[in-house]
Amino acid sequence: MELGNRTAIVTGAGRGLGRSHALALARLGARVVVNDMSAENATSVAQEIEVVGGKALAFGGSVTDPARMGEMVAAATKVFGSVDILVNNAGILRDKTFAKMDLDDFRLVVETHLMGSVICTKAVWDIMRDQGYGRIVMTTSSSGLYGNFGQSNYSAAKMALVGLMQTLAIEGRKYDIRVNCLAPTAATQMTEGVLSPDAMRDLSPDFVSEGLLALVGADAPTRAILCAGAGHFARANITLTKGIHIGSGEGAAHRVVDAWERIGDRTGETVPENCFAQSEQELAGAGENAPAAGAKP
Repeated sequence: MELGNRTAIVTGAGRGLGRSHALALARLGARVVVNDMSAENATSVAQEIEVVGGKALAFGGSVTDPARMGEMVAAATKVFGSVDILVNNAGILRDKTFAKMDLDDFRLVVETHLMGSVICTKAVWDIMRDQGYGRIVMTTSSSGLYGNFGQSNYSAAKMALVGLMQTLAIEGRKYDIRVNCLAPTAATQMTEGVLSPDAMRDLSPDFVSEGLLALVGADAPTRAILCAGAGHFARANITLTKGIHIGSGEGAAHRVVDAWERIGDRTGETVPENCFAQSEQELAGAGENAPAAGAKP
């Protein structure tokens, strides 16, 4: 877990979870670029790192601004020589039920969480490909994985990040770019007023950052979804049941309904390596149920 020769960018690191990530990375020796919408907050965290002997660069700017994020990456490479780790942490909330939510608030949340992560990842992708090394963490959420009342915009953006991670991990594999998701439960500015004081204490962001470190080291996994909070860690997976072959033609829809429990039976379910696992399973099922040669229809 030694990161003394690595440079990390953490977005939304001026307070809360991002600050905790930045400090944790610095403790392991990483040179940290502290990004935040508030340049003042970013500078404060960078100074915290430098006071204890770490190396840090503060950089104010929105993750939704491609030009500004490009400048941030250029500054990181100029000062520290490379970018090895990117933690996409920046985010906002605009909670309302779907019925009451206007489209501007939906777009803003998706733009910040999803497109902000896309913009920052795009800014470092070629650097990581060229150097043959990179570690990228997307911040997803149980709200995206499992849903949450009043967070349709946030849930949509957070689940989209899982899909982004899945594909980038495949595309980055031959360049040793490992891409993972972190689903944190932490007491931050975004959860103030929602959690009790006891829960706020038990859900310190520092506990989550310990899990982050497992996703950015030399031996990090790839395509993992790590759920972390209160010192507890679990993994979430997107799985595929074995299902059954129904066929087509008259009555097929009714047979799907009748077989619903068997279709959803999780015995022997798998975590597919890529999207072709579904079609391969479907075609295999069709082949197993095809009429034998010479058989009468």
